[in-house]
Amino acid sequence: MTAPHSPFEDAPAPPATASPAARVWEVRWVLMAATVLATAIVIVYGTEIWIAALGVASLAVVAAFVPRRSARRRLKLSAQRERRRMWPGTGMKVTVDALPSPCFVADGRGITRYANALAMQAYEGVKPGDPLSFSLRAPSLLEAFDRVCATGGTEKITWIEKVPTECWFEAHIAPIYLPGTGKQEHGPSRPDFILVAIHDLTENRRVERMRSDFVANASHELRTPLASLTGFIETLQGPARNDPDAQARFLEIMLDQASRMRRLIDDILSLSRIELKAHIRPEATADLKEVVMHTADAMTPLARDMNMEIKCSVPDQPATVTGDRDELIQVTENLVENALKYGSDGKHVDIVISLDSTEPDRQSWDLAVRDYGDGIAPEHLPRLTERFYRADIESSRAMKGTGLGLAIVKHILNRHRARLEVDSTPGQGSTFKVKFPNTGGKAFEAGKIGGTRAAGAALGGKRLEVSQD
Repeated sequence: MTAPHSPFEDAPAPPATASPAARVWEVRWVLMAATVLATAIVIVYGTEIWIAALGVASLAVVAAFVPRRSARRRLKLSAQRERRRMWPGTGMKVTVDALPSPCFVADGRGITRYANALAMQAYEGVKPGDPLSFSLRAPSLLEAFDRVCATGGTEKITWIEKVPTECWFEAHIAPIYLPGTGKQEHGPSRPDFILVAIHDLTENRRVERMRSDFVANASHELRTPLASLTGFIETLQGPARNDPDAQARFLEIMLDQASRMRRLIDDILSLSRIELKAHIRPEATADLKEVVMHTADAMTPLARDMNMEIKCSVPDQPATVTGDRDELIQVTENLVENALKYGSDGKHVDIVISLDSTEPDRQSWDLAVRDYGDGIAPEHLPRLTERFYRADIESSRAMKGTGLGLAIVKHILNRHRARLEVDSTPGQGSTFKVKFPNTGGKAFEAGKIGGTRAAGAALGGKRLEVSQD
């Protein structure tokens, strides 16, 4: 994919525009010499004056209205040189297309003159002839561009974009001088073109964050089970060495702590993998109805063990959304598992899929999971999706929770540009509702799905909307 052909790029050079008076002025010395020569001929040979005047006048007319070949050539070369300053040549375009990152070629005024295929894909709506600021809106980048235009030097900057997800970028900005129009000897001249190459650093930064977060979280959360295992091992080696009953009891606790460590590590790694690709929107489609039925079948044994029932209400038609099927199953399983564990006071858990058409231009599929347990106190709602946050620590550990389930849900939904709403009243249970963009209608705009960074409480502190980071 290449930039659209410009009508100016191969336009013929403009014709010579020098006026007749200017042309006569260019040959004024020739005309003066001819006048002197004609006067001498009249004096020496007695030629009629009018004949000499006619000859000089004819020479002036020819000079005024018949442009010289060299002048036309100079004007044509000047026009071609000016045209090259406005639009990059084929060689420059081929070189920019071969670069492995989105690249823009702009002139000294900040007007986009060319963009390679990767830039066209990464920045929709790029058009040669539009200001560069239409595509690249980072203030630091535009300031660096102005500095390159003014000084003729090179710049390298990094910046972060928060919407729709947190991404890191690096830009290399360098001037381009055409042959014969390079830097002046006395100070820099304005570059003919500016090359802006964009590099996506998001994956590298997320890998770095994943490593640091894993170390921090592992050292914090694994310390307790490790201390327990160490204490029990020392006990088994010492006082309980010959006590079979104590050994059996301690080994059971040790197995439970080891299982807790395994779940923590699995959830931490799962969360890190999700964060690593949070900036990449899914391209596949999935049927929410099939996801829900699969989850209900998978969670039925757990519900049976807890003397509960999973009830599903799904539409007749497919509830198709853009998303990763496995990740959507993970979201549904986490929500249903939480509902079974913390809503066990009720007798069943409801899973409902519905189409929200209250706003015609923002239709969405809703996936709601409701339990009939104790509910969640209002002060805990804004922090539910934080890592390792537990509204009830004792209950969470008794249920073998890691405190990462809703954090995983939040990051998956951020990647899918979906929204999580929590509606809970103490004593009446909780409803976790996920709103997906509808592929059959108008999807959410990327900048409007999240809105605020944090969670906002409404309905007397009983409702929470969890959106983009």
